Amino acid sequence: MFMQVERAPYSISTDPARLDLAMITDYLARSYWAEGIPLDVVERAVKGSLCFGVYEGAQQVGFARCVTDAATFAYLADVFVLDSHRGQGLARWLMEVIMSHPDLQGLRRFSLVTRDAHGLYEKFGFTPLVRPEGHMEIARRGIYLEKKL
Repeated sequence: MFMQVERAPYSISTDPARLDLAMITDYLARSYWAEGIPLDVVERAVKGSLCFGVYEGAQQVGFARCVTDAATFAYLADVFVLDSHRGQGLARWLMEVIMSHPDLQGLRRFSLVTRDAHGLYEKFGFTPLVRPEGHMEIARRGIYLEKKL
């Protein structure tokens, strides 16, 4: 069962069949966090995630995905609204829809990484890490660019 929420002229849907993977890939490939990401990687990421598409009619204008076990943990990733649709509250609405999704309730940890959108996420309860010394990662910056060589 997929979620669909309307706020004319926009809608948000979790139906993966509606996603415009070419548009998503184009945006992400130019982003600071997924520069150069190829379509096949986006396809795999979408397949393993709970995805939220923002649409004006049939045209996709925004996206976000959550990697989650739907019980204890979620990681919010790849959140964007196309430049031509910014300034209309779509990112805030997208976050409201994400935070209300049934599969994302009662989680022990919900995390994300952002360089510049702290103000948006703080409105939904996200804070800096409580114990950053306990978090570890393998960060492969530029990984998609390296594969093109």
